[in-house]
This record gives sequence, C-alpha cells and structure tokens, in this order.
Amino acid sequence: MLIREVHVTPVAFRDPPLLNAAGVHEPWALRTIVEVVTDEGLTGLGETYGDLDHLGKVRDAARSLIGLDVYHHNAVYAAVIASVGADVVVDRHGLTGAATHEKTVDRVFSPFEVACLDIKGKAAGRPVVELLGGKVRDAVPYSAYLFYKWAGHPGEPEDSFGAALDPAGLVEQARMFIDRYGFRSIKLKGGVYPPVEEIKAIHALREAFPEHPLRLDPNAAWTVDTSIEVGRALDGVLEYLEDPTPGIENMASVAPLVPMPLATNMCVVTPEHLPSAIQESAIGVLLLDHHYWGGLLKSSHIATLCSTFGIELSMHSNSHLGISLAAMTHLAAATPAITHDCDTHTPWQDGQDVIAPGALRFVDGAVPVPDGPGLGVELDRDALAVMNEQYEKCGVRSRDDTTYMQSFDPSFSARRPRW
Repeated sequence: MLIREVHVTPVAFRDPPLLNAAGVHEPWALRTIVEVVTDEGLTGLGETYGDLDHLGKVRDAARSLIGLDVYHHNAVYAAVIASVGADVVVDRHGLTGAATHEKTVDRVFSPFEVACLDIKGKAAGRPVVELLGGKVRDAVPYSAYLFYKWAGHPGEPEDSFGAALDPAGLVEQARMFIDRYGFRSIKLKGGVYPPVEEIKAIHALREAFPEHPLRLDPNAAWTVDTSIEVGRALDGVLEYLEDPTPGIENMASVAPLVPMPLATNMCVVTPEHLPSAIQESAIGVLLLDHHYWGGLLKSSHIATLCSTFGIELSMHSNSHLGISLAAMTHLAAATPAITHDCDTHTPWQDGQDVIAPGALRFVDGAVPVPDGPGLGVELDRDALAVMNEQYEKCGVRSRDDTTYMQSFDPSFSARRPRW
C-alpha cells in the first residue's frame, strides 16, 4: 500500500495564559496536522508540534515519503533521517529538555508513523491498540493538569477558567476539572512562584482532595539543595516530584535524599540518555511522549526497557488536539508498564478540536479506547480550515513563553535553576 500524497496543515487555536517556569502561554497554540493518503484511497492522521522550524522539517519529510509502502516502517524512518540531514531543531521554551539530532528525527517521524498505523488499522478493520499488542485496559486514566494562570490574556476579557494565582485559586481550578471530567489524580505545574508558596499550594490541594494522588512539576526551576528541601517538606504528600532540577547529574544527587520518586520529561528525552540515567539511579518515573520518542512503536519499546530496569511510567503532554489524544490513549491502553495516570492538556482546549465530536470522551477521569478502525477518529475538515485560517492570521509562528512574558514584565528571567 503506497503513499500517494501527504498533506501538512499548520493550525492555531486559542490558549489560556498558563504560567510556567519559561513564562506564560501565548494567546495561540500551534500544531501541525498530517494526512497520509495511499494509492488504495485510505487516509491516516497524525499530529505534531507547530513551531516553524519543526514545520519546515515535517514538510521536507512529507515530500520524501511519496511512493513508500506504509508497511515499511524502517524505510519511512530512513527517509525521515535523510530529509532531516544533520540539523537539530531547538525549542525556544526548553520545557521538553535538550535538543539532539536523534530527538529531532524522532519528532519529525512520529506523526507519519501514527498516520501509517492509522492506515494499517483501517485496512485491517482493527483499532491501533491491537496493532500495539492489544488492550491491557479499556480506558486510560488522565490527571487534572493544574496551572497558575491569569484571569485572561492582558487586554482581553477574562476567560472561562478564571484566575488561579494562589492556593485557593488552584483548589477551585482542580474542583472545576474534577467535577467536569472526573479526574482521580492531580498535577500542578510549578516553577512559577518561590518554592515555599508552591508547597502551600500542594498542601491546600491535599486538604481539599485527600484521596487524589498529587504530583508537582517545576520544570527544573530549583537547585539541588532546594529540590531536597521541597521533597522532604512534601514527604507523604506527593506521588512523585517531576523535574525539580536540571540534568541527570543533579537529579541523581536529589533522588536518594527525598522520600518520593523523581520523574522526568526533561532530563531523559531520547534513548541515548537512558544508560547514564539508569546507571546513576536518577529517575524513578519516565513520562513517555510519543511526539518526541519516535512514535507509538518506539515508545512501547522504551516502556519495555524501562520496566526491565524498574523505572515506572506515566505520559507527558503538551498543548494538543484530538488526534494526539487518540494516539496517546491507544498507546497507554496497550502498555502495561504505564501505571500512573497520564497528563493531558485537553481540558484547556475548551472544546476546540480538528476531529469530529463523539469519538473521545472522559468518563470518571479516563478516556475509553476508541473501538473504530485505526485511531478511531475522523477529521473535521471545516474545523481544520478554521484553525488553518487562524494560523495564517494570528502572527505566532513559534512558541515563545519567555518573550511573551517579558512583554508584560521586562524583568522576568527564565533561567534554570531559579531558586
């Protein structure tokens, strides 16, 4: 089954002013939608980042795939390697760790691999989860992903989520998400305020939700000493502490001195990072992300490797749409080693999507695995056209939380560690 056409469509959708260690989200989030069309008329969908440098690499790769067989996974990967060349694409926000050549290739390859799996599933009349080994769970649990946030973007009306700038605001935000979606665990994006304030926020969440596992992610905003102090202050409160400090060496210094596991989506982001992280016992939990770990199959291989070395698994999220949520759900449903609730930004998209409604929903905090062939989702072409027009008009071409924050607070610094 040969690839006849590949369509690459950049899109933009509204994003709330979510605060993090790098700054604050801009009013528009960017994604890229990939459609792979075969000579037999089947179309597969993929989704990836929307930053301009990455988009250019995806477009280059798309041209190199024409004529390849969707079943020839290795040939597709080789074509992507050739199209990328020696280039390394770097994110401005730096929230997903260091950029490497292997990571650049895997980021470009991932949406095409997902699209090919979507096609294979449609051809076989089977959902993607069955191509990955079959379901070990019927629904994938996700966590309520909390952010400190402004009431609205400066100069714009207050958004539907409202402000969350203190513990009370975060508790209210958590209650809103739990009431709407039924989430059974909670994650707080930290690295925004001095650690003592974020410790207070976690304690407030524990008091309000005594049965919900809690996790905190300051995106490497702390020194080793601060990480140890916070870890000890939250003994018995956190499920895990995510990326408190930068780098494998620093994480390895913190890990034996705090009572909870350390998790990461920043210091271990490609297979080449795993040997040193394992040797130094730097992490207890890896947050998989098929968008930069090279797709669903490679992520499942990484999961097996982590299990061998006693590393537990969750799943990382960036601002995404429904194609990504479907792919994440199929992967997590087929991966026994994912034992922590996964992250998702879906609630923050506030109903915006490029897929037809109905295929994905939250039930008691979990997304039932779509049972249709392939990913089990269909493209909403009207929505795609609207989001593409928004991309053309919005003026944002690369995510830059720091510059956006500095436009309101020139003194802001995204240096890490900060405290």
